[in-house]
Amino acid sequence: MLQFAAVAGAAALALSACSSSSSSSSSESSSAPSASADGVLKIGTVLPQTGSLAFLGPPEFAGVNLAVEQINKAGGVNGKDVEVFEGDSGDTATNIASTTADQMIARGSDVIVGAASSSVSLTIIDKITSAGVLQISPANTSPELSTYNDNGLYWRTAPPDTFQGQVLAEVVTSENVTKPAVLVLQDSYGEGLAQNFQENFTAAGGTMAGDPIFYDPKAQTFDAEVGQAKALNPNGIVLIGFEESKKVIQELIKQGIGPKNTPLFLVDGNLSNTLGKGLPQGELEGTLGTLPGAEAPEAFKQQLLKVDPKLEDFAYAPESYDAVVVSALGAIAAKDDSGPAIASQLVDVTTGGEPCITFEECKKYLEEGKDIDYNGQSGPIDFQDNGDPGMAVMGVYKFKSDNTYESDRFIEGTVPAASGASPASS
Repeated sequence: MLQFAAVAGAAALALSACSSSSSSSSSESSSAPSASADGVLKIGTVLPQTGSLAFLGPPEFAGVNLAVEQINKAGGVNGKDVEVFEGDSGDTATNIASTTADQMIARGSDVIVGAASSSVSLTIIDKITSAGVLQISPANTSPELSTYNDNGLYWRTAPPDTFQGQVLAEVVTSENVTKPAVLVLQDSYGEGLAQNFQENFTAAGGTMAGDPIFYDPKAQTFDAEVGQAKALNPNGIVLIGFEESKKVIQELIKQGIGPKNTPLFLVDGNLSNTLGKGLPQGELEGTLGTLPGAEAPEAFKQQLLKVDPKLEDFAYAPESYDAVVVSALGAIAAKDDSGPAIASQLVDVTTGGEPCITFEECKKYLEEGKDIDYNGQSGPIDFQDNGDPGMAVMGVYKFKSDNTYESDRFIEGTVPAASGASPASS
C-alpha cells in the first residue's frame, strides 16, 4: 500500500506547491491602470458556451446569475443593483475569448468571471489585468497562474492542481492501482495536473507504467495513443482531458482496456453526467473522478435549477457563485466598485473575521463596520495574497450503473502559498 501524509476525509492536506511560471505577481495593485468606479458593479463573463468545455458553461452561468439575483434582492452593492453581461469563452482553437474580453472591457466591466480553461485564461489575462479589471476564475487550476505577473488582479475560487494532483494520487492508490498509465491532453492544464499527479504518486512509493502520453484534443482518432497506453500493460488508466475524453474512452473499450477491464480515473475537466451518454450501459460503473469544491447542498441545487431548469451537472456552479459574491463583498468593503479596489479587499473578506455564509448576512456585518470571513458554497476559500484559495475541498465521485455519478467522499485541505508567489494586492 502506498503511503500518503494526507488523510482522506476532513483532514487537512499539506501540499507542496509548485509553479511552471518564472513570473511573480506584483505586490502593488496600483501598478495597473485603475478602472473608473461609477458606483455600479458590472460583472462580465467569459465562460464556455461553445468549445471543449461547453458542458461546464450552464452550471457556471447559473452560479453567476443566481448570485447576481440574490445580491440585488438584498439591496445590491453600495446602494445600486449589480449588472451582468454574458459572454462566450470558446476554447483555444478559436479567438472567441479575446473578442469577448474586449467586449466586456468596453462595456465597463469592473470584474470578469472566467475563463473556465486555464489555457484560455492565459490568452486573455494580460488584456484584462492591464485594463485595471479584476479577473476571477471559477475553474482555472493550472499552477502556472499561481505566480503569474497579474498586477494583483487575477484570482480564482478553484484550487490549483497541486491540490487535485495529491488527492488524485491518493484515490488511485486507494483502489490498489500500483502501475497506472496517464493519457493527457497537451495544454497547460493537462501538463500541470499530470505532473502533480505523477510527483505525488511516485513520492508515495508508486511506480508509473511509463511517462504520460500526451495527445491533441482536436485529433480525429486516439487509437495510437491508446495503443501506447495498452503496450505499457498498466493496471489503471488516469485520463486527463475535456469533452474529447468520450472518444478516448470509446477507443479504450475498443482496444480491450476500457473501464470494465482496467480501472479508469477521471478529473474535473471530464467528470460529467454527459460523458456516459452513448456508452454501453454500466460501462463507467465504479469509475472514480475528482472535482474541486464542496458538495452543492440540495437547497442550492434547487435554486440553480430555478435559474436554469435544464442543468444536468453542477460542476463549478458553487465556485462561479462565490466569484460574484466575493467581488460584491470586496466592493462593499472598499466602498468602491473598481477592479483594483475590490482586489485589495478579497483577502480581508474571506479570512479572519466574523464567519458568514450568505451575501445578505455578510453585507449586514460589513455595514456594521465588522470584519468578515465569507465561507462560500464552494468551501472556506480563505484567499491567499497571490489570489489562490488558502483552503479547498476536493470531491471524489463514483459512477453508477446508469453511467451517471454521485458523491463518494470529500477531502478538505490547506493550500500553501506557491513558491515564488508575491502578494497579489496591498
